[in-house]
Amino acid sequence: MSGVRDHAGGEGLLLRLKRLVARASVADSADRGRLLVLLDDIETTRRGLLRECAEIEGEMRRAAARTTAIGAYLRGSQAGRGRPQN
Repeated sequence: MSGVRDHAGGEGLLLRLKRLVARASVADSADRGRLLVLLDDIETTRRGLLRECAEIEGEMRRAAARTTAIGAYLRGSQAGRGRPQN
């Protein structure tokens, strides 16, 4: 299907976030420059994950709408043939 997309980017972002959190746990609080770079990297990764979440949420909404439409079509086709509805 053309609507199917690869979620490897999101998996990569999650792995990157884990690595950044590990780096943050051992970071020296006296090195302000490195901490600022680390915070920026974490924020960039967070924004990427939020974008990925929004895209997945949109896909889920479209899938739910398709499912509803297919169910309505099925019920309509069964009603037209005189079959009992489930």
